[in-house]
Amino acid sequence: MCGIVAVTARRDCTEILLEGLRRLEYRGYDSAGMALIDRAGNLSSHKALGRVAALEDAQQAAPIQGGTGIAHTRWATHGEPSVANAHPHIAADRIAVVHNGIIENHAELREALIKAGCEFRSETDTEVAAHLIARAVEEDGDLLSAVTKSVRQLEGAYALAIIDRLAPDTVIVARQGSPLVLGVGIGEHFAGSDTLALKSVTDTFIYLEDGDIAELSADKFTIYDVSGSQADRARTRLALQSDEDDLGQHDHYMLKEIYEQPARLRETAGQGVPTDSLFGERARDLFPQVAAVQILACGTSYHAGLVARHWIESMAGLPCQVEVASEYRYRDSVTLPNTLVVGISQSGETADTLAALQHVDASRVLARLAICNVDHSAMVRECELVYLTKAGAEIGVASTKAFTTQLVALLALTTCLARHHAPALMAKTDVATALEEIESMAVRVLEQDAQIKTLSQQFVNKHHALFLGRGIYYPIALEGALKLKEISYIHAEAYPAGELKHGPLALVDEDMPVVAVAPDDRLMEKLRSNLEEVRARGGQLFVFASENAGYASGPGCQVLPLPACSPLVGPIAYTIALQLLSYHVAVAKGTDVDKPRNLAKSVTVE
Repeated sequence: MCGIVAVTARRDCTEILLEGLRRLEYRGYDSAGMALIDRAGNLSSHKALGRVAALEDAQQAAPIQGGTGIAHTRWATHGEPSVANAHPHIAADRIAVVHNGIIENHAELREALIKAGCEFRSETDTEVAAHLIARAVEEDGDLLSAVTKSVRQLEGAYALAIIDRLAPDTVIVARQGSPLVLGVGIGEHFAGSDTLALKSVTDTFIYLEDGDIAELSADKFTIYDVSGSQADRARTRLALQSDEDDLGQHDHYMLKEIYEQPARLRETAGQGVPTDSLFGERARDLFPQVAAVQILACGTSYHAGLVARHWIESMAGLPCQVEVASEYRYRDSVTLPNTLVVGISQSGETADTLAALQHVDASRVLARLAICNVDHSAMVRECELVYLTKAGAEIGVASTKAFTTQLVALLALTTCLARHHAPALMAKTDVATALEEIESMAVRVLEQDAQIKTLSQQFVNKHHALFLGRGIYYPIALEGALKLKEISYIHAEAYPAGELKHGPLALVDEDMPVVAVAPDDRLMEKLRSNLEEVRARGGQLFVFASENAGYASGPGCQVLPLPACSPLVGPIAYTIALQLLSYHVAVAKGTDVDKPRNLAKSVTVE
């Protein structure tokens, strides 16, 4: 989850490194550091605890320069956040290393290196790699050979960038299980955890594969595959988006991204009723053969999968399992024959989801489908079918537009499967109308922002909250609770409303706000009875209800009416409202909305 940047150039690369870290800070912000080599072969470094801004202050106070450099923003795994544990790690006064991932056999390697006379200065697993490379380069004098030899001893996941004081014009990078991309320039080359880090200096990228090692200089680069042979990886040009990191009129990226949803939903939905071709050339032949669907995802994407299960079973008539990816490969699961396996990930680099996709029983899998927001990501390259959402760059750590565009993609999938497997059910479902109204519906929900902000003030001093929903809206309640706890640090849980009397009702008192998702659907009266159970026990109800559902504010109950809309887009409407609630609570509490404590945007370690 850490972010790394590397540069070798004919010019000073200090600002390139710092700008790359600013763009990568969503991946981790416990500490930051950089190391540079000047043309005279002097190795200099700065480290700072906390945000990239602290590293900038250190650079301003004591400037360092160089044409070759590496930088890192950390999300702590091994070793607490501290200056000593910050990257880069330097060994033998010549080798500097930055790392994203986890070296699983670091303890045994550390023990062996200490016995060999190495002195460790940190608690991190990364420092092991620095000492291994330093010892190897002292033996044969060649940095590329030393890195190649050293990474063969590492178990786990890594994206590494290495520089050597005695090879001042060279950067070596290596990838195994963690994302790493090269940037191609004129008289300069770059590497980073993702393209966003490098978009200020290049629009041409090369995505490294697992096992790749690349040697970069200002004038050229060479990529070697896992066998040590030179590899020719495809170049990809990406359009530069000048406004992707521009807050505009908004105070936070999260709010900006919430307000981008109408346009992003429209772009993801496309024109008309979805067709098989949206999922790839093979989808037309494969979709009629699907006998079951299995969804693998984590966090917010998992909640999207839970919504999709309702659609797939009710509209397409197919059995659907939804699995927490981080748990899936550690139990004896059963995959039905001819299963379509669906991986959902905003980044396409989520380590647990990638591992789960690789773990599935290939003999029973018809195909694997990636629903992802990032083209050329590991998940996209891994799967036979792909549906790219059009969320655009999502910088706020708490996912908003990525989630709602995932729902659109999953609705498109359901529509295509239903066309083949349940045409009678499909005929009763007006998907076209739902997709046509999706943008206007989102706009109408956003018009409730001021009312939601007012309501949010009643949560500021609370320590706990309970979210309730029924049917397809239970996953929406889960997502609402997750957003609140992520950015406001209020402990929030979600339950199916019918489960209240089976335990959670014991928590209800005047200090426990209860948020209910209350659409006008066939479960409305059941939900209404559940909410009366809360009110009868002095609970404080906050009901996000369809304007047609007949809920009215009264003692112990505040109702926020939401616009009536198609049942197919209702989950998206209520999600946007709950996103706004969480946002305003967090702002009022004074938390760091875009970079909540202990979290990172892209979870690339297990």
